[in-house]
Amino acid sequence: MEKTTLSDEEWRRQLSPEQYHVLREAGTERAFTGALNAEYRDGEFFCAGCGSKLFESQSKFDSGCGWPSFSAPADNEAVTEIEDNSLGMRRVEVRCSNCDGHLGHVFPDGPPETGLRYCMNSAAMAFEPKTD
Repeated sequence: MEKTTLSDEEWRRQLSPEQYHVLREAGTERAFTGALNAEYRDGEFFCAGCGSKLFESQSKFDSGCGWPSFSAPADNEAVTEIEDNSLGMRRVEVRCSNCDGHLGHVFPDGPPETGLRYCMNSAAMAFEPKTD
């Protein structure tokens, strides 16, 4: 798949103001406000910027943190992890590998399978339920 690269003006036309703030300015939505935080139907989560598949519902869990949490991406190529030392903290930022959109952060306090918690912003993703 060819990487998605758009101008700032094109991103602003394509995304809602909240999506633009999260995906293009590395913003964060307020805890417990995201539409996908309580989404537990069987399905897949895609990047709201470019449509790339990011996570599957089987890896989603309730971490209690207020943001959608996953134990692993759909595949190792779906996301890029970058060291983030902003705000006086040491964290690992998670971006969409295809469009470089900011998704959230990953923390080492997840469930036993991976030990990871991919803490994502709902505004950065779209959900498609599985159809039979």
